[in-house]
Amino acid sequence: MDGSVIGQIGKGLLVLLGIHQHDTDAQAEQLAKKVIQLRIFPDEKDKMNRSVKEISGGVLVVPQFTLYGDTRKGNRPSYSEAAPPDTARRLYEYFVSICLESGAIVETGVFQARMSVRLVNDGPVTLMCYSKSETARF
Repeated sequence: MDGSVIGQIGKGLLVLLGIHQHDTDAQAEQLAKKVIQLRIFPDEKDKMNRSVKEISGGVLVVPQFTLYGDTRKGNRPSYSEAAPPDTARRLYEYFVSICLESGAIVETGVFQARMSVRLVNDGPVTLMCYSKSETARF
């Protein structure tokens, strides 16, 4: 990118979204709803009991096909498990639309672009979330 800021949030969630070649709309929807409803932010007793919506936080969704880089053989990752670009773009956009429909504050990255992503990890929580088929992840 040219150095311009495309998506930015304050407190909230950075979602690095990988789309598997067999992922479906139903899986993208289930995963988006799960992300929005995750109770991982502290309540008044410092217990992880609040969702991103409950804290009025944002969700930055960045497409990340390299999550499906398979490094088990050789020294060069294979991306054969990642969805083809047209499918991945459609499911990425669908995931974002479900997040928006929930009423969450949502920002996005740029599909198939080289991006510089900055993160301040404020807390002890980093999760990998899967759809019910355990293929869609962030």
